[in-house]
Amino acid sequence: MEDDANSIPKLPIPGKRNILITSALPDVYNVPQLGNITGCVLRADVYARYCRLRGYNALYICGTDEYGTSTVFSEENCTAKEICDKYHAVHKDVYDWFDITFDKFGRTSTPEHTQVCQAVYSKLWELSEETTKQLSCYYCKQFFSADFLDPYGGCNHDPVRRDQCKTFRKLLNPPDLKYLCCKLCHIPLQIANTDQLNFELQLERYIDETSAAGAWGQNAIQSTKAWLEKGIGKIVITRDLKWGVPLPSEKYEDKVFYVWHNAPIGYVSITSCYTSEWEKWWKNPENVELYQFMGKDTVPHHTVMFPSMQLGTGENWTLVKTISVTEYLNYKGGKLSKNKGAGVFGNAVKDTSIPVEVWRYYLLTDMPEVSDASFVSKDLQAKLNNKSLSNLGNFVKRVLSFIAKPESAGYGSVVPDAPGAESHLPTVSLGRKVGKLVEEYVEAMEKVKLKQGLKTAMSISVEGNRYLQEFQLRKLDRTDKPYCAIVIRTAAGLIHLLAQLLEPFMPSFSREVFKQMNLPPHFSLSDERGEVLQASRPWKILPPSHMIGTPQLLFKELKGEEMQQYVEKCLADRCASDAAASRRRARRHAARIRRYAEEPANLITRL
Repeated sequence: MEDDANSIPKLPIPGKRNILITSALPDVYNVPQLGNITGCVLRADVYARYCRLRGYNALYICGTDEYGTSTVFSEENCTAKEICDKYHAVHKDVYDWFDITFDKFGRTSTPEHTQVCQAVYSKLWELSEETTKQLSCYYCKQFFSADFLDPYGGCNHDPVRRDQCKTFRKLLNPPDLKYLCCKLCHIPLQIANTDQLNFELQLERYIDETSAAGAWGQNAIQSTKAWLEKGIGKIVITRDLKWGVPLPSEKYEDKVFYVWHNAPIGYVSITSCYTSEWEKWWKNPENVELYQFMGKDTVPHHTVMFPSMQLGTGENWTLVKTISVTEYLNYKGGKLSKNKGAGVFGNAVKDTSIPVEVWRYYLLTDMPEVSDASFVSKDLQAKLNNKSLSNLGNFVKRVLSFIAKPESAGYGSVVPDAPGAESHLPTVSLGRKVGKLVEEYVEAMEKVKLKQGLKTAMSISVEGNRYLQEFQLRKLDRTDKPYCAIVIRTAAGLIHLLAQLLEPFMPSFSREVFKQMNLPPHFSLSDERGEVLQASRPWKILPPSHMIGTPQLLFKELKGEEMQQYVEKCLADRCASDAAASRRRARRHAARIRRYAEEPANLITRL
């Protein structure tokens, strides 16, 4: 979901808190899976919504990374551009369903991206040329990166992808890998010389200062330090490909920038597609704070590579303040992986009929903030049916239904006045508890401790239910109408407050609550309006005589057989896709064997 294309673009506002938010650009040639959705776009969306709730001037930027080698060597019978167009739409559709509120969701295969990348590299003063040895397939007439080899790294551990050994967290050039063959034709590769551009990374002091000032998490600091301790030195920033950002030089017209060096610049170029005054966001460190969200496997690309390029230009860039990182979300004992086709994928999730607010709640309560977590379908069912969500739904339904009853048994859908609430001790005590919880919520969210923020907000519904349980509303309504009015108006104020606090996490829930309360979907928790302080006096939140709407059930219980059907559908769709892909690979492999059989001399020479 994006802002209206005809709306005026946001720009930093002097005197306000201006926050620039990015989530790691997903590889376009994949369907988003839950690990990527949770670790990147969903968490960034929660924080962006929180910033808007607080009245900050926040801009949320993301898009698809479209210059990866997976796009070039895809198994689909279409051009790289056609693949990007197709899967960009798939990503957009999934994120729209998950209620992600980008200010701009763009892509890197744009003229603006090429222009910004070339401008950045033209100003780098540490570039040097070096002849390197790269792996080449004679038959395919193609140089290869690690993405399209079938290798193991120098550590003899897990198979290597994306030019990096994840076991020892270091960059690898293709000749460093072992057991190499072409992934297109499965023939052993040869080593050939090629001229590449290098850039030297020197960031130790910057990282020490920034990680302390921005309160980086330990997973971000450890991943970054691991790279630096291994010693990076000069790294190759170009590749022998046709699909990508071309170098602005006739000498290197057959090369493009390495995707991990141009992809982070995508944040900048996508912002330039959003507004021509993009430099007010990206070259304004005095007035803009940069928050970046990602999984732990891409941390060094954002803490080392991206700031190296920014600092290397000598310009006054907005550098990252806070890095928010998640660990891996596992599935059936292994990491959720788009490349390996392992996991639960977004396009299948949205077809399960399980409401989006339930998925968001489940993923955010179980998000792997400090250690790996696992997706288990029974946990999803338990989260929907457990006390937290049921308490929340029951609290809202119980209060609004009581207000909606005829005046003989309720309040005729009108919020009652509550004179004397300030001297009602149980109500005042509740207000103090709720006020303290809201302060804790704000403190957690400001530190990007989203999981703690959600837990704190949900605890307010627990306090609300406990407050109601002290009184028997039906009996109280008959015996002490003024006393009952205090309780009901206070509880209605708590519902309003809960909808505000939970909007970053479950926006569709909050919209539905406001609809049932007959309120416009405007959510705010601003210090300027005194809304944080007002939380300690919940009986003052809603005006008396306010007419509510029609109360309805908010969460439907999910039975075991229904859950099993939904999960089977998620996995069946992916299995069918994987089976079709396997059949395509088998047909291509058979065709190659027939082709090689017709060229025995050439094959023997190459072997």
